[in-house]
Amino acid sequence: MDIKMAKTFLAVIETGNFVNAAEKLNTTQSTISARIKTLEELIGKQLIDRSKSGSKLTPAGEQFQKHAIAMVRIWQRAQLEVALSDDHADHLAVGAQVSLWEGFLLQWLAWLRKEHSELAITANFGASAVLLDRISEGTLDLAIVYRPHQRPGFIIEHLFDEELVLVTNGDANGKGPDQDYIFVNWGPEFQSDHTEAYPGLVYMGLHLDLGSIGINYLLDNKASGYFPLRIAKPYIASDELKVMKKAPKFVYAVYAVYPEQRDEEAYEPILDSLRKFASKV
Repeated sequence: MDIKMAKTFLAVIETGNFVNAAEKLNTTQSTISARIKTLEELIGKQLIDRSKSGSKLTPAGEQFQKHAIAMVRIWQRAQLEVALSDDHADHLAVGAQVSLWEGFLLQWLAWLRKEHSELAITANFGASAVLLDRISEGTLDLAIVYRPHQRPGFIIEHLFDEELVLVTNGDANGKGPDQDYIFVNWGPEFQSDHTEAYPGLVYMGLHLDLGSIGINYLLDNKASGYFPLRIAKPYIASDELKVMKKAPKFVYAVYAVYPEQRDEEAYEPILDSLRKFASKV
């Protein structure tokens, strides 16, 4: 199947109709229609229901969407690795939940770049389930996440335990969030545990989906919020922030996830270095 068909299918979903998809892909509406028709003939099912009000997925289209995304990602990875092959012997695609980059993985990547200059690296963040899907489809080599679900063909290795604490630049004697509390989104695991710990705290005046850089808000404003202890430690040591010791803490095991079927000779030095950095957290 021509990869353009998958890209066209996704463009129609994203833009809502064939006209907008044609503009996005800088082509004609008739070309878009022809590609979708050919794709549906190859699949043997109608994927998109056309109407005057727009285009929407059929049940078959909803099933095909995840495969189209995977095909485009695999194609993009192939293009990247071929382009890098002249200057780099290998390529590592690594993903992690957003909270795990600062104070841990960024330092590890810097070490990898220094010690393994022959290795090209692609790094990104995402939710645990999305990252594991990408390992399954072959567009990610390694994921570092909280509480991964076991899947066939995966190795899940414990690295360390992450502790999220409530920190403030105000009064640290309280038992929990006060009127200056900000909710920092650390992912679905934290959201679930937070709701259980604070069932009456439904609406917060400020939500930050900014990861570790959200701590800058606490440094500049009187406020409190949950952050990984390893990120807050320097500010606690300098008395810029204080831990609210009476407030609940949330502990999450951090795991490395990688495929069982792999080039062990290539993987082991990378995994060994990751373990060493994890031991320092």
